[in-house]
Amino acid sequence: MTETIHKAITEKQKPARPLPGDKPMRTDTERMIRVDHAGEFGAVRIYAGQRAVMGENHKKAGLLKHMHEQEEAHLARFNKMIAERGVRPTLMAPFWHVAGFALGAGTALMGEKAAMACTQAVETVIDDHYQEQRDKLKGQDPELEEIIEEFQAEEVEHKRIAEENGANEALGHPILTGMIKAGCKAAIWISKRV
Repeated sequence: MTETIHKAITEKQKPARPLPGDKPMRTDTERMIRVDHAGEFGAVRIYAGQRAVMGENHKKAGLLKHMHEQEEAHLARFNKMIAERGVRPTLMAPFWHVAGFALGAGTALMGEKAAMACTQAVETVIDDHYQEQRDKLKGQDPELEEIIEEFQAEEVEHKRIAEENGANEALGHPILTGMIKAGCKAAIWISKRV
């Protein structure tokens, strides 16, 4: 009896078989890699813009450098995965190159608290995005899951750093972060498809 129950529980933990009309998991993982690569590229550009405006002598320069270097490591890993798996990168990269830098520079020009609010908003969306991916993968691509889990933890760290450094005190915080979050969600949607 217990063996039958154990078997039933074990079978329930296996991913469900696809139904007719379902996309193959490979299509989903390719989209995940494409959008995550685009997101990390955008994050690198945001920090590049913030650091260009705030400079190396700014009191937050060390924090920005730390977060920027982590995003560069994330991007390098997704660059490698794109090449290894033959995934087409987003065609929006030239736009994200400019838009990311502009967002970083623009929020830095508004002040360090606005720059931190930018990080907070972006990382909030990315944390949710990575969690959705992990929930969908559920053991179907252990390599990708491990990378996402590791990077998600670092993105949450960035959000915490931003909040500890005045993100919530930025002028017009709810409006600023709301606009940035909406932009991030749109970028995710577009990068999955284009």
